[in-house]
Amino acid sequence: MAWLRTPPRSSQELAALLRERLREPLVLPGVYDPLSALLAKGAGFTALYLSGAALTASRGLPDLGLLEAGEVAERAREIVWATGLPLIVDADTGYGGPLNAAQAARRFLAAGVAGVQLEDQLHPKKCGHLSRKLLAPPEDLEAKLRAVKEAAPELFLIARTDAYEAEGLEGVVARARRYLEAGAEAIFPEALPSREAFQAVAEALEGAVLLANLTEFGRSPSLSAAEVFALGYRIALFPVSALRVAAKAMEGLYQTLMAQGTSRGFLPQMQTRAELYRLLDYFAYEEFDARLMPSELPGEA
Repeated sequence: MAWLRTPPRSSQELAALLRERLREPLVLPGVYDPLSALLAKGAGFTALYLSGAALTASRGLPDLGLLEAGEVAERAREIVWATGLPLIVDADTGYGGPLNAAQAARRFLAAGVAGVQLEDQLHPKKCGHLSRKLLAPPEDLEAKLRAVKEAAPELFLIARTDAYEAEGLEGVVARARRYLEAGAEAIFPEALPSREAFQAVAEALEGAVLLANLTEFGRSPSLSAAEVFALGYRIALFPVSALRVAAKAMEGLYQTLMAQGTSRGFLPQMQTRAELYRLLDYFAYEEFDARLMPSELPGEA
């Protein structure tokens, strides 16, 4: 019963484990709740990403920075508790100014998070693949990065820049260099529109840990993890893929139930009861409970 006998790892331990795993290229799946995180772990992934877009969508909200740090930290805590894996949290713009970013970092530290990602949009932020984003001056994110490094130095810190639309490649690279100087350990250049742009950023920032966002239906080309690794990126992120697949499958099921009143046609696509119980380690819980509080027959007490 690993869930009982293995003590929870601290944020510092998980951050160290994340840094160790980043010595090699890392495919990073987006998760949005403990169940999706357990499924990702079961598939063999060794680190996870709590996507702000996926989390807000799972709560019926658009990705406009509407969640508070405490809400995100609570979901992060649940995911870390369920999986024991290093988790990177999308912290949007830091929930305010440098003080807010530092306070959020402390919350994430207490939740067992391994890393956080901050971006240089103005609040309220938008999805990085939409147009007309409002870009903050680079010194705004620099201040937040320094605040987080001081408040929670254990956390692996990623700086995302949305500068391509307004400032082009030169702006992306210039901002990335400033963010690295301010304490970021990795750079996330958002919404790059071509393979050539991905390559140009990698060449300009040679030696830096770079994250490629391979989200679907966005401004970036449909590249594979192997392709961006070959360009020099260390992390290939698929932030919302699982939520999109799950939402589409549920939509189809609900429409069929409404029209036909049966789920029989979906049985081959369903996780069976046995598969779910194995994923949740159900019988280990049951065995533990039965051993501590065994049932008694009438008259035996």
